[in-house]
Amino acid sequence: MKINKIYETAKDSNSRIRLLNAEDRIQKDKRHLACIIKIDPSREFQSFDGFGGALTESSGYALSLLPAGKRKEALDAYFSADSGIGYTLARTHLNSSDFSLGNWACVEKQDETLASFSMEQTDKYITPLVKDVKETVKDGFKLLISPWSPPAWMKDNNDMNHGGKLLKKYYPLWAKYFVRFIEELKKRGIDTWAVSVQNEPAAKQVWDSCIYSAEEEAEFAVDHLGPELEKYSANGSKIKIFVWDHNRDLLWERFSASMAYKGADKYIDGAAFHWYSGDQYENIRKVSEAFPAKAIVFTEGCIEGGPRPGAWFSGERYAHNIINDLNSGCTAWIDWNIVLDMEGGPNHVGNFCDAPVLADTDKGEVHYMSSYYYIGHFSKFIKPRAKRVDIKIDAFRTPATADGMLGNMMECCAFKNTDGSVAFVVMNRTEADIIYLLNDDVVKCPPRGIQTLILKI
Repeated sequence: MKINKIYETAKDSNSRIRLLNAEDRIQKDKRHLACIIKIDPSREFQSFDGFGGALTESSGYALSLLPAGKRKEALDAYFSADSGIGYTLARTHLNSSDFSLGNWACVEKQDETLASFSMEQTDKYITPLVKDVKETVKDGFKLLISPWSPPAWMKDNNDMNHGGKLLKKYYPLWAKYFVRFIEELKKRGIDTWAVSVQNEPAAKQVWDSCIYSAEEEAEFAVDHLGPELEKYSANGSKIKIFVWDHNRDLLWERFSASMAYKGADKYIDGAAFHWYSGDQYENIRKVSEAFPAKAIVFTEGCIEGGPRPGAWFSGERYAHNIINDLNSGCTAWIDWNIVLDMEGGPNHVGNFCDAPVLADTDKGEVHYMSSYYYIGHFSKFIKPRAKRVDIKIDAFRTPATADGMLGNMMECCAFKNTDGSVAFVVMNRTEADIIYLLNDDVVKCPPRGIQTLILKI
């Protein structure tokens, strides 16, 4: 394979997904060689659906406070294939989430006919944002919808917050509620690719939340939501259903239990997961190996505790997670809020977080974090329908690490795009140059840097 292009981002430089000449990084000798990396493009694994971010009410609100030109700049930065980092996927919420301006539902008061169903709150900030993103993507935009909580009146605690459970008598109505929301989006020119049964179904949160067991998720999906979606999309493409939508720690346990429910294989199309419990990538691998026909979609991750302007570790955390998720069998990767304000919100319970793009709504400016550029090294070059290919690493002793071993200080992945090119992404988290042998070329990756190499077979 021949190195065609090299793109690079590095901490102590001005490089931000900068295109370099291959000669700038290809070395003439093998001194200080840290590892040998071999890519075998003939060994293919999962097909990949693409990258994306969450279009929350908070993101929509923050963007609405910016001048029109800056709002467009931020959306192009994410969703344009030319000037941006090429997102094609998005996630949004049915009813409110913690990243909303408050608790709300499309049917606020008890109404078992759904005659009072209203898109008023959704249409303020979410619908315009989704429509603009769809227009920016042009072709192949896919939207995932997740609920944080049913309306309070459908739950046993009569509260959208603090967990609680959906009353069994409302399983059929809640399924119809899903479909009504999808129908309303369709009227607004927005198609739905997939839904998840519940965001974080094992978490009793002070914000919008609802508890399901694995069996209850499967029961709702198989006996209620699946048939309702089947009727809705009888003459169109199937809307996928994902379960779990929570951390990696219980991914295998929960998904295998849901799939044991009678009829699950027909209606449950895959598992969704988050990163907040730690690495636990072996659980992704177990699901991928046991259920190779099912999707495994990363649907949420962020740096907690508010914005970190100027931080470099945040980008490295994203790359570490993306590389290991993809190498373990993940089939799509969706970040959390695309944009937040300088406080890390708005968030109606003060659960402030970081985002790859921050909006200074007072000054009318947008700021790009290291995480934006690190994500871009994957999303801009690993295209939808790319297939992961085999990589083997033979690492040597490395003086620039505390234990003298590379470990996860240098990580990489490779995907073959539909045009035949291979996108290889490698990250160096050490404070020194890393020299690596990639097939037949000796390449240098700078300290605290990430590279994407486009290879021709």
